[in-house]
Amino acid sequence: MKTFEYRVAVEWTGNDGKGTSTPAYGRDGEIATDGKPTIIGSAPAEFGGDGMNWSPEDLLVAAVSQCHMLTYLFLCSRHGITVESYHDDAVGILDVGGAGGRFRSIELRPAVVISSGDAAAADALHVEASAACYVGASVGVPINVNGTATPAG
Repeated sequence: MKTFEYRVAVEWTGNDGKGTSTPAYGRDGEIATDGKPTIIGSAPAEFGGDGMNWSPEDLLVAAVSQCHMLTYLFLCSRHGITVESYHDDAVGILDVGGAGGRFRSIELRPAVVISSGDAAAADALHVEASAACYVGASVGVPINVNGTATPAG
């Protein structure tokens, strides 16, 4: 088994000089790693953030969607299916109550256009991609994939 390590630095940048002394403290922060652009993050607007920057909730849904896409494209390439475009309008459902919350589900809705290969085979590869996606397998949230492949043209 191979092991890989991914390091990120997260820094709170929302301190306006008062720290967290009031409920209106800033929620902004930066997510960084060597050699990559910094991501400006915040809490979602419903949790006191500005709503303009990436939230952990956004990033979780994006990570699952992107991992599925990359795994799916790899599998299509190995099965002789040429993908011309891939677009996913992913949705994560978060339930919050009491002292905590949890994502109930993440739905991926990839729309794929292929120029060679069988559309039904391309659709079936979403099942294999779901099983092989490292991120999706790690999050412990039900992930539903409703993908469709259509021939180009």
